[in-house]
Parts: sequence; structure tokens; C-alpha cells
Amino acid sequence: MIPVHLVSLGCARNEVDSEELAARLEDGGFVLVDDPTDATAVMVNTCGFVEAAKKDSVDTLLAAADLKEDGSVAAVVAVGCLAERYGAELADALPEADAVLGFDSYTDIASRLQAIIAGDRPAAHVPRDRRTLLPVTPVARPAAAGQVSIPGHHSFTDLPDGVAPASGPRPHRRRFGGGPTAPLKIASGCDRRCTFCAIPSFRGSYVSRPPAAVVAEARWLAGQGVRELFLVSENTSSYGKDLGDLQALEKLLAELDRIDGIDWVRVSYLQPAETRPSLVGAIAGGEKVVPYFDLSFQHASPTVLRRMRRFGDADAFLALIESIRAQAPQAGIRSNVICGFPGETEDDLAVLHDFLAAARLDAIGVFGYSDEDGTEAARLDRQLPTDEIEARRSATADLVDELMAQRAEERIGEEVRVLVEQDGSDQTVGIGRSAHQGPEVDGSTELLGGPFPVGRLVEALVVDSVGADLMAEPITVDSITVDPARVRTAGGDVTRDGATR
Repeated sequence: MIPVHLVSLGCARNEVDSEELAARLEDGGFVLVDDPTDATAVMVNTCGFVEAAKKDSVDTLLAAADLKEDGSVAAVVAVGCLAERYGAELADALPEADAVLGFDSYTDIASRLQAIIAGDRPAAHVPRDRRTLLPVTPVARPAAAGQVSIPGHHSFTDLPDGVAPASGPRPHRRRFGGGPTAPLKIASGCDRRCTFCAIPSFRGSYVSRPPAAVVAEARWLAGQGVRELFLVSENTSSYGKDLGDLQALEKLLAELDRIDGIDWVRVSYLQPAETRPSLVGAIAGGEKVVPYFDLSFQHASPTVLRRMRRFGDADAFLALIESIRAQAPQAGIRSNVICGFPGETEDDLAVLHDFLAAARLDAIGVFGYSDEDGTEAARLDRQLPTDEIEARRSATADLVDELMAQRAEERIGEEVRVLVEQDGSDQTVGIGRSAHQGPEVDGSTELLGGPFPVGRLVEALVVDSVGADLMAEPITVDSITVDPARVRTAGGDVTRDGATR
């Protein structure tokens, strides 16, 4: 077995792709190692979204290349979005990498890596607009999708002969770590044409995974100990449009809701213009589907939104938020916004700030506009100076920090359900996320008592907040009532059936 170290950068979608790569490498004679100095090869699944992510990818590749100098590593290979997007250009700029491979190399990645370790230096990937690889009409894509490499869309027939276990085929995926939450890719690509975004050009047209494949992988994840499924794609609210069913997501959620072992199903990346009433109802009213709405507003000024080639305005967005909270008053709602977009006036920025103040969102990511190669926005007139963009971003970020702290404070007195992700470094607390908090970016909830085993669901009462983070007193663990005072003073563990000891 050849040792390989795989680095995964970027978003949860890329994490799924990395786990597919890991499975293919293991099937092809490699063993994954945590320490790059123990590896014969280092593979970096890069991110190519924004400048900071690109720099992080390049720095990681250079750090891996340094290990070749002492002979511990024989090959460094770049894959992922940066490699797909720039290909030969990246290879020319980074000769330290032994290969730059695009998505089309994923299906036989193990044999390619073996050849590279043996001294082969394949020609660098040549980028192309991946939107041209599938039919323009969405419903014509399923028949053609099998002829195109789409990371994370492995099917059971992808497995090499003899790999499937005796109990039947499994998803082609090897989990990293054993946490209670796992991303589950339900679609890839995007058909929208936002002027600031380059993702469709290198991720391709929108392709939904068949519901049966998604459900099968969800069951497999449940068997791996996963309690929360985090549904990811570039645009989850479009799921099913290429399958000829505009309510396919609602039906998929109903199926996932019935899987034994899964307690939470979380949906990400919703377009406000596509968030229909039936979808709001499915997310707000499911037994296991958590009332969490990741809505991509980007701005609130209709003038700026049109230049972004997006739909909506502050009134429409507030109406959507109101409809969500009418059905699920404790729903978590998050978004991202861009400041300093070409042509944005001070009045436009004021509209955005007023909207954010009125929306009472739980989490808000704030980004300053920057040109992306090949996008229409990079060619728009009325570009703002860099220092002005940063000033607007900074002012908005300061406002957002205050608003998120206020929203968290509003939750004091609420009963929340918390998925434990850390047992607490000082062994006196448990740290996890409430249902309204998405993985990694939406803050956390600290349980005052414990430690609580990772993966447990704790009903708790919010008693305080710090910024976007909450502090809560435990009430029950996995539906078994506990004595918070006893847990806090004795540090009592929780047995597998939920009772304290």
C-alpha cells in the first residue's frame, strides 16, 4: 500500500469530493495517512472561489513541495477547483507541483497518481467551460450526465470489480474523521448567471443526483454514526429541475426524514427567488428537517441586485423572512452579502444596512467585492476604489457583529436542541450547535454542565449569549431527563441509552 496524504480545502462540497477521491485512492492501492511526512505523495484538493482561497491553495501546495527536498515525499499533485479552473496556467506558475489534474481525472485517479510517483509528468489540465459539456435544456441532462465527470456524483456502478462488499454496493466515499455531521451532495453546478460568480464555468451546468442515490448514501452515512445530514450543492433550491420535478427537494426531504439513525437534516444554499412556499413548509415542518434557511441575498438594493443579475429587493426578502417565521418562529436564517459592487452608491449601501437591521438574521457573512477572472462584473463600469470597498465592508461587518449579537440575545429564554460536537476542553462543558446554527460558520452553543459525549442531542434552555454564541442549561439528553446540577458538579457521563451515571 502506498501512503498518500490528502488535503481538502474550501467548502463542504469540496469535502465530499475529497472523500470520493479518498475512496478511489484506497481502492487503487493507496493508504491515507494524516502526517504528510509519512506520505509518498501529497494531493491537495484546491479551492478556486476567491483570492484568499486561491492563495491558501497555492501556499498549501508550496508547503507540500518543500517536503520533496528531504526525499520524504515523491510527488505533489493539485486537483480541485483551482486546478480545474486554471489548469496549465497554474502548472506554469507552480512548477513545484508534479501534476495539475482536472475533474476528468477523478475516475482513474489512483492509476494516475501511481504513474506520477513512478516519474510520469502528465500534461496539465486544459480548462474549458464545463457548461458546454451538457445540454442546455435541463431535462435532457440526466441521459448525458453519465458521460461527464461530475465530482461527488459517483454512482454505484463506478465501483471497480470486486470492491463492493458482500452486503451490496456502497457509496464511493471514505469519511474523514467520525464527527456526528456529514455533508451530503445532492447536486452540482449552477445555471444562474450572477455577474460576480465564476463557479458555473468550472463546475458546469446544474445536475441533480437521482433521489435514490442520495437516499442510499444517507443511509450509509447513518450506518457510519452520522446524526446530521448537511445537504449541499451550488444551488440546492434548484434540485430536481433537470429531473422534471420542481418539487423533488420537498419529496427528497420527506424520504430523508424517515431514515433511522438520522436526527437532523439541514438544507444549505437556497436562492431567495426559488424558495417557494411548499419548500418553506417542508423545511419548517419536517420532523427531522431542521428549520434552518441559508438564503443567498447578496444585497437588498434592487439596483445593485439587477447589476448582479439577481432578483428581489428588501421588501420581497423581508416578506420571505416573515413567511418563514410565521411557520417556525425559532427558525435560523443566515445569508451572505457583498459590499462595494460596481455602481453601488451610498444610498444602496444604506438600503442594505436598513434591510439587515430589519431582518434579524442569525448569521451574516460580509464580503468586499473583488473582480473574478472571466466574470461580467469585472467588466462593469463604475468600479469602486479598493480602499472604498474595504471601508464599506468594514462598516457593514461592524454592523453585522452588533446585529448578530442582538439576535443571539433575543434567544435567551428559548429551549433549544443542541448536537454536541466537542466534550469541552476543560471537561466542564459540552460544545455544539443548536438547530438554528449551521456547521462552522454560524456560531456555537456551550452547554453549562457535562462533559457530554460527542454526537448526543441535548435539550437545553438558553441562559446567556456572547456575540453569536449561546450558553445553555441542559434539560434532557437524547430525550432522557437529566439533573443539570448533578451533571455540573459531578461531571457525570451519559450512558449509551441516555441515562446519567
